[in-house]
Amino acid sequence: MPLRGADGSLDKFGVVAIKPATTSILVATITMSMAPFIRHGVVYSSTYSARVFPYFFYNEKGRIWITVSDEDLRRSAAGLPVDFKGHALSDSGDERRVEGHAVATGPLGGKIRVRVFVTRRIALNYDTTYDLRGVARTAEGVTPK
Repeated sequence: MPLRGADGSLDKFGVVAIKPATTSILVATITMSMAPFIRHGVVYSSTYSARVFPYFFYNEKGRIWITVSDEDLRRSAAGLPVDFKGHALSDSGDERRVEGHAVATGPLGGKIRVRVFVTRRIALNYDTTYDLRGVARTAEGVTPK
């Protein structure tokens, strides 16, 4: 069933804010925070901060980007689930594979699961929500809201 307010315009997908999320492994808790993702073409990019408690010396910051096609955004606007893939690169040069799954729960947001692979076999799973922030139009062009 399509969501109300779902139209052909992809402008509302220009900026996506993801709420911070926490996961646990063995004796540590990792909280992931990301700045709003900004879409350029089919790529969303942002920065992230991972805080590891109680092992603060494993804290990490870096850049993250994911690819979501126009077709997948239209599927999301119609209320269908969307899978995505991407990468993260820590400030210290560690590369991470990223995968995820998003399900719209309304016209401007939904639930999201982000998997960050810290090794080939170990992935951190973050379950959280996202909000669509769209874009703001100015005399100079388009800027995020």
